[in-house]
Amino acid sequence: MQFGRTYEEFEVGAVYKHWPGKTVTEYDDHLFCLLTMNHAPLHIDDTYAATTQFGRNVVVGNYIYSLLLGMSVADVSGKAVANLEVESLKHVAPTFHGDTVYGQTEVLGKWLTSRPDRGIVHVETKGHKQDGTLVCVYRRKVMVPTAEYVEARGGEQPGRPEPRV
Repeated sequence: MQFGRTYEEFEVGAVYKHWPGKTVTEYDDHLFCLLTMNHAPLHIDDTYAATTQFGRNVVVGNYIYSLLLGMSVADVSGKAVANLEVESLKHVAPTFHGDTVYGQTEVLGKWLTSRPDRGIVHVETKGHKQDGTLVCVYRRKVMVPTAEYVEARGGEQPGRPEPRV
């Protein structure tokens, strides 16, 4: 099973659809708020949220970003040397408890670094709800190894024990 990509495996213009999606529960949202100390009443207080333009709790945006980032790891950054930068992050529409989020990432560009064993990949990830509504868009740069670097260190999954035959 492939987990992440080497520099050579990225093609500019390629789109990776991350699957499966994730249905966001009230528990997910409230736990994330508690872990990050985000006590904004729009996210954790049903009574307050009912008085807002949304009429109910809105899932905290950074959870949606983090969820999409996690969804993209197997396709994009599973072999990353470093996550270098999030250059933009836009929360486009609200997400509510019970919504299912799906993600996809497009490769915008790539270039080798001054070291021949790694390159930079520039990607844009978009998250949509089950009805197709765009909820989040972000761009980031990831440093990934070249295939030669990975092979020189033992192949596809360094550190993964091989099954005994």
